[in-house]
Amino acid sequence: MLRDVENHLSPRTAAFFDLDKTVIAKSSTLTFSKSFYQGGLINRRAVLRTAYSQFVFLAGGADHDQMERMRKYLSALCRGWNVQQVKEIVAETLHDLIDPIIYDEAATLIEEHHTAGRDVVIVSTSGAEVVEPIGELLGADRVVATRMVVGDDGCFTGEVEYYAYGPTKAEAVRELAASEGYDLARCYAYSDSVTDIPMLEAVGHPHAVNPDRALRREALVREWPILDFHRPVRLKQRFPAFSVPPRPALVAAAAIGAAAATAGLVWYASRRRTTVA
Repeated sequence: MLRDVENHLSPRTAAFFDLDKTVIAKSSTLTFSKSFYQGGLINRRAVLRTAYSQFVFLAGGADHDQMERMRKYLSALCRGWNVQQVKEIVAETLHDLIDPIIYDEAATLIEEHHTAGRDVVIVSTSGAEVVEPIGELLGADRVVATRMVVGDDGCFTGEVEYYAYGPTKAEAVRELAASEGYDLARCYAYSDSVTDIPMLEAVGHPHAVNPDRALRREALVREWPILDFHRPVRLKQRFPAFSVPPRPALVAAAAIGAAAATAGLVWYASRRRTTVA
């Protein structure tokens, strides 16, 4: 349990949370596949493929190569989708789909960080149209998420404007620290994936949550705390009168685009060489 409370005369601090398998028990994007099918955005074949992807993700996490394949597949899949329709579908099904898969342990941590006077920031590779409403549901102060290019017709072009992945997450954390006055040495970060090591390294208090094998090995070597979350509980069950006050979900203002994906590839390649050596 977190017992320290921030001194308001000191620099501000924050807790940075990855989303999928860290705060919620599934992939946030893939969880909405059935809703997108019912809304006419994808066909039955796509539903089956996303269901398989969800199974793979839950069974062992997703390494860099799998994340790249998923990014390319989802980018192509959403080409031509009307952004407003996507937002409406997410809003209509958010509570039914996401509320039951929020980890009780993660919700408790978020409460404790807020009580201690820290901002809570969700940093996710999933798309902003999905992550921002989830951030509001959780009461997060800020959100960093992948952003797709939207054409003049209000539809996704299939191109990625900002890819919140790997080293880019760490860059966003540092940019937020600079703009908001966070003391990163006193900040916290939580993730399940080895691809988030740059983000975990950026703060003074990194934590591995439900870590994949590679991150578990790194956490043991670096003596980072390892947390196991396994109790998804509806927020309504935790708080019978639960009602989240509206909070502006703020996205980190960075437009790295293709350079972000390139940075991720370079970082992953260097890690593979180090591991093999």
